[in-house]
Amino acid sequence: MEAFWLAVTNLGRDEVFIVVLALYTWLVNPWGGRNLGVAFALSYLVNTALKFGLDLPRPYQDGSAVASAAAQQTGLGPGLPSGHTQMAATLWGGIAAQMGRSGAWAVALLLIGLIAASRLVLNVHYPSDVIVGLGLGAAFAALAAWGHFAQAGAARWLIPALFVAVTLVLPAATPREYAVALGLTAGFWFVRPTYQPPGDWTGRAIVAGLGLLMVFAVYFGLAAVLGGLSDLPLVRALRYAVLVWVAAEGAPLLLGRWLRRG
Repeated sequence: MEAFWLAVTNLGRDEVFIVVLALYTWLVNPWGGRNLGVAFALSYLVNTALKFGLDLPRPYQDGSAVASAAAQQTGLGPGLPSGHTQMAATLWGGIAAQMGRSGAWAVALLLIGLIAASRLVLNVHYPSDVIVGLGLGAAFAALAAWGHFAQAGAARWLIPALFVAVTLVLPAATPREYAVALGLTAGFWFVRPTYQPPGDWTGRAIVAGLGLLMVFAVYFGLAAVLGGLSDLPLVRALRYAVLVWVAAEGAPLLLGRWLRRG
């Protein structure tokens, strides 16, 4: 059964979140995707601050449980709160809260529950880690649905610039997750997805396929081009801010034939 639970827990990987956020923004709700992205990035930032601030061990790290090598690779940092659980609850809960449909809630709760359970079954988190992750994820899912992230006037530029500027005071040894979260927040706060999802299935398939190719080309391409520079907090934050812009505005701009402008 471990193979099953590893597959489930990998639904909480960054690459899965990138795909889901991009597809939701392009195909379902552009502005909702932007707001969900801001809430998701803030959730990631809070999770990182709590993890490394509290620096609490995982079950296999303090000897209270045994986890396989494969399971350990899915959770290498501090334990509380569970990042997989919190981010899954933020993403899927935020989508369900924005859509407000019973079917969306059913899918969201199923996925969140399975991912949370996988962290316990694999012995990479304590129940308290998962419970705190669920609570925080629910709070940020609500923020995604009902929060307001001002973008009028100078706020569109100033607020993202402040998030990026924080990286200038981070020591070089700061965990990479801080810069990633700050860059994601800056990028999502800045973007303006002024287009409408395609109304036909052909357009949806083209946007999904070509759009994801562009996003992952930038995701891996920037990492290859920047090389060791990505270890610098400022560079890492800018890389993720650019990635968000490409996903929310750049790729849709190139795919404008299938995305109606708002």
